Amino acid sequence: MPARPKPDLADLEARLGHAFANRKLLEHALTHMSAAPAEAKRTGSYQRLEFLGDRVLGICVAELLFSTYPAAEEGELSRRLADLVRKETCAEMALAWAIGPHLKLGDGEAASGARKNKAILADAFESIVGAIFLDGGYPAAKRTLEAALGDRLRQTSRPPRDAKTALQEWAQGQGLPTPNYAEVGRSGPDHAPVFKVAAHVHGLADGVGEGRSKRIAEQVAAENFLRREGLWREGEVGLE
Repeated sequence: MPARPKPDLADLEARLGHAFANRKLLEHALTHMSAAPAEAKRTGSYQRLEFLGDRVLGICVAELLFSTYPAAEEGELSRRLADLVRKETCAEMALAWAIGPHLKLGDGEAASGARKNKAILADAFESIVGAIFLDGGYPAAKRTLEAALGDRLRQTSRPPRDAKTALQEWAQGQGLPTPNYAEVGRSGPDHAPVFKVAAHVHGLADGVGEGRSKRIAEQVAAENFLRREGLWREGEVGLE
């Protein structure tokens, strides 16, 4: 079977709205650990750019929200920020950019359907944001994210609460101490661990959740607690 032709990076740049002066940054941002050189699995993959992009994403979106909602209080801005930078949103924007066909994957990952894996797409989205920041600076990253977020940034409805915020507000309303979270297990390889976290509310059984980061596992644990107690309303931000 003939090899599938590589998609043109110029097409991806057009969707991003950013033409790279140093296209090697974009290529690096698209390289999964499974396709990185054996001697440099971590530095040769998009992981470092993902680390940078995660921080750039946060500050860019925070500034965009600050200017878009001049009358919003800190709590509202925080909820909007949490919704816009969460992994699910990043994966949706990666799908809109059609990143999947451009990812550099090892044979095993490619065969397992990694080009459609939302966790990988979310990571690649953040790595591309980091690459744009290095290539064009903060203005380029902010401009790209503003275009990518589009109407999502300017939604006028009340921002959704995340599960941890909802659980904390409920506990406070019941006169209970603030919920706390503890890691109770970990599985998977070192480079891609799955965390198991318990959400503890005084006097009640813990809610337990798993995720690729402690932050995600905490959200899932809080959501599972709320669902079990019949407190989770449809329309809240979920992590399913």
